[in-house]
Amino acid sequence: MKKITGFLLASLTFSHPVWADFSPGPAIEALPQGHDLALIITDPSSGTTVFSQRAEQLQAPASTQKLLTALAAKLYLGNDFRFTTQIEQQDQDFIFRFSGDPTLSRSDLTAMLQQLKSKGVRRITGNIYLNGSQFTGYEQAPGWPWDSLGVCYSAPSSSITLEHNCVQAALYSDQSLGQFTRLHVPSHQPITATSRAKVVSKAQQKTEFCALELQTQPGNHYQLSGCLPQRDKPLPLNFAVVDTEAYVRNVLQQELKRAGIRFKGDIMRNDTAKGVPLISHHSETLPALLKVMLEDSDNLIADNLAKTLGQRYYEQPGSFRNGTKAIKTIIKAHTGIDLEFAVLADGSGLSRDNRIMASDMMKVITYIYQHDDSLGLMKDLPVAGLTGTLRYRQSVRQAPIKQHLAAKSGSLYGTFNLAGVMTAKSGKPLLVVQFVTNYLPPEKSEDAPAIDPEITQFERTLYTELYNAF
Repeated sequence: MKKITGFLLASLTFSHPVWADFSPGPAIEALPQGHDLALIITDPSSGTTVFSQRAEQLQAPASTQKLLTALAAKLYLGNDFRFTTQIEQQDQDFIFRFSGDPTLSRSDLTAMLQQLKSKGVRRITGNIYLNGSQFTGYEQAPGWPWDSLGVCYSAPSSSITLEHNCVQAALYSDQSLGQFTRLHVPSHQPITATSRAKVVSKAQQKTEFCALELQTQPGNHYQLSGCLPQRDKPLPLNFAVVDTEAYVRNVLQQELKRAGIRFKGDIMRNDTAKGVPLISHHSETLPALLKVMLEDSDNLIADNLAKTLGQRYYEQPGSFRNGTKAIKTIIKAHTGIDLEFAVLADGSGLSRDNRIMASDMMKVITYIYQHDDSLGLMKDLPVAGLTGTLRYRQSVRQAPIKQHLAAKSGSLYGTFNLAGVMTAKSGKPLLVVQFVTNYLPPEKSEDAPAIDPEITQFERTLYTELYNAF
């Protein structure tokens, strides 16, 4: 991709004449009444604004906010950064020091115990302490919706993290109508889950206004209720771990037994416990973490990186508050981009409290584009029709948009966003920030003709016209 010179980034702060020969009017007409659209398109080769509408309006960024987290992490943590998990010893006690590694797996924990055994530890006569002092405060950010805290995209951002704080299960509704669904959770998972959800027909579901509902309780207890229509195949479920300490404690007890390490003491949290390091496990380096975070829109990686930025920058336990402050401060110090008016509640964009102007997001994506040689983030963006969250996005997965749009997507209830680069028919790159909010089309009747959703029509028309116009 062609780069822009340094002065052009600063020039984006000011107003530019809008190109008169491009208008997304036909695309915008596809959106339903009551929508709110902030849209800005720029030509990075000249710094010219191709189109701008409501670019100074604060909007919910959703997962496009991960671009801010990725930029700050690259600038401050550097490519060599890794999360580190340690086993330490103090007299007869052992300390498991967690750092919030969002990729730490059960098999990683098992490998660490095997290394411990190979050092001659076959019996632990003291206690085991879980040290989670890296982070402090809430594990869910303000503005996370209460009714999604039990599912894995809302997995708690905890220093004590294992298996992505997520448990997979399956719900069967191939029984007779009126019977309870059958829930299967792998036997090795230390959670309890039951289902009182009934099997219904699609017509019953509609007339009874029922849906599948999930309630959670401390200790990682899950209760499904409501209803689920009959289906031949099981419904995949992903339960977010509610109590991270209890989950890790129970898994650790299982794995100690499997490793043949005898243990009769207690496993408890102690953030002041420390000892002599014996075993260390390191995550992949930052570039590998960011690739997954941006391509697959991984919330836990983003939020644990944000808290790590707060911990490293302010030299205190990381939290959502100091993590988001660190992101804004680091970006301003290293790039000159002042996000004064942006409201950041987390690192992932999941919170409904987040707000940012499209013009500010344009400054961020422009800096990332301009400094691609040193940052290397552009290659991590999902590519339309090919990778990540844009692989199956109906609006952009077909020619001519396919493979010509690389962008971070972001979706919340009533929100559909994109921020990235479009390569036009001529080969010219164009930077785009699209914030569609208040997208609430009226419910269609069952006998209505099958047509694409309005957001699909809007995006397909917008990016096809943009591709052909340059």
